[in-house]
Amino acid sequence: MEVSADDEKTGSGGHAGGPDREAATGSREQDAPATKGERDRGAKIADQTSATTPEADTDGQPDEGGGSSPSADPQAESPATATATALQERTEREAEWEELARRYRADEATIDFSTQLGAVATQDEAELLTINMGPHHPATHGVLRLLTTLEGEVIRDVKPIIGYLHTGIEKTAEDKAYWKVIPVVERMDYLAYYFNAMAYCGAVEDLLGVEVPKRAQYLRVIHLELNRIMSHLVWLGTTMLDLGAISILWYAFRERETVLDLFEYSSGQRMHTRYFQIGGVVEDIPAGWATKLQRFLDEMPTRLDQYEAMLSKNEIILQRLKNVGVLDARRLQEWGVSGPLLRAAGVPWDLRKATPYSSYDDFDFKVPVGTIGDNYDRYAVRVAEMRESVKIIQQALDGLPEGPTITEDRKVALPPRHELATSMEALIHHFKLVTEGMRVPEGEAYFPIEGPRGELGCFVRSNGSSKPARVHMRDPSFVNLQAFGDMARGEYIADMIATLACLDPLLGGIDR
Repeated sequence: MEVSADDEKTGSGGHAGGPDREAATGSREQDAPATKGERDRGAKIADQTSATTPEADTDGQPDEGGGSSPSADPQAESPATATATALQERTEREAEWEELARRYRADEATIDFSTQLGAVATQDEAELLTINMGPHHPATHGVLRLLTTLEGEVIRDVKPIIGYLHTGIEKTAEDKAYWKVIPVVERMDYLAYYFNAMAYCGAVEDLLGVEVPKRAQYLRVIHLELNRIMSHLVWLGTTMLDLGAISILWYAFRERETVLDLFEYSSGQRMHTRYFQIGGVVEDIPAGWATKLQRFLDEMPTRLDQYEAMLSKNEIILQRLKNVGVLDARRLQEWGVSGPLLRAAGVPWDLRKATPYSSYDDFDFKVPVGTIGDNYDRYAVRVAEMRESVKIIQQALDGLPEGPTITEDRKVALPPRHELATSMEALIHHFKLVTEGMRVPEGEAYFPIEGPRGELGCFVRSNGSSKPARVHMRDPSFVNLQAFGDMARGEYIADMIATLACLDPLLGGIDR
């Protein structure tokens, strides 16, 4: 085979500039540094190559070194052999790199974007990240810590960790006289203080066998439903704030302020009023209070219409709430969930209807329910409940009976102040109740009511003394929080925030 001069200049068999020569030379240079004799010999060969024109041998075949120079080193490695060596070394290095990369990718998730967004490989192949959300995060609605396991932005697991607001209220109640427990239990669920007092007073009244006057029952219903509206307003404002609808917070708190003004007018306090007493209420409503209440009842339905006009067809709200946090009724019941969360899944369970208390059976109202139990259903149910609360209050105000506002049993309730100056018995009862407290017969009682977040119940056990032997509250926020993991798994981080808001947890009631 003849080798032309052009071919040798382009490197297809020559010495200078050929890729094979470079590969071979580079391979040898990587093995060991060149000695002085090797450097001199290489320079001599380069000079001879540049001084002569390579030509074919007399027999028409190129020499063994791939060129025609008679000065080529007979010990030099052929270009073909050098190329094969270099390729082999490169292949080995690539194999090592591939093995290292395979090890690092062993636990990496394999996302298949051909299916729905967020579909991932099996849990064993996934790369998971566990982070803390809270207890100082504003979106946790209190000092709640969420131990969250993420795969990208998808929630794989979430474990609520509580106890950062533990106040020992139940234990404190066991060291106080029965009538002094009321201000303590009011501070558990700090958005449902009337409900806390109602559950506790109801349990003690069952133990005492006391009958609450009809007027006191109606006044209790009015204040309970006002409290329900106030609690739902706070929920609505803060939840929409989490979703970016900031204006709703100011509108909701505008109506909340009106409710708190009514509480202050009837009891002297805006929050933790201690208006409910064992046997009834502290005192009757003052003059003019019914007029202010009627003005609020006339205005509130219009306000609710405005809320729904802004939210119920808002595309952002629909995208954030619809088909998010879905949990079916059966699973909710297994967790013991109650209240708006259970009714949003289509179960019409409401203790005001199922086991009426405080004359709730005198009023005509509906129990709003949802369909699939997503976050939008939870929103819609709470808004509808505020409308039904307005109807209940209106009926109670219109049918408010005359009569006393607390039991006339002087061993349970303080006598009227005007009797203290004329009756020695009244003075003695007053002194005994204030210093020692009432003595409750031995026994135990559980009194459940329908709170803003579900079934709120109080268990009281008496040993016959003036202090309860045991007080325990069944707070709905504590029970409902158990289902949060099932609601949040498979959702995105942003959806978890919306789901937690729609859960409406109160850490004061959870930790107690």
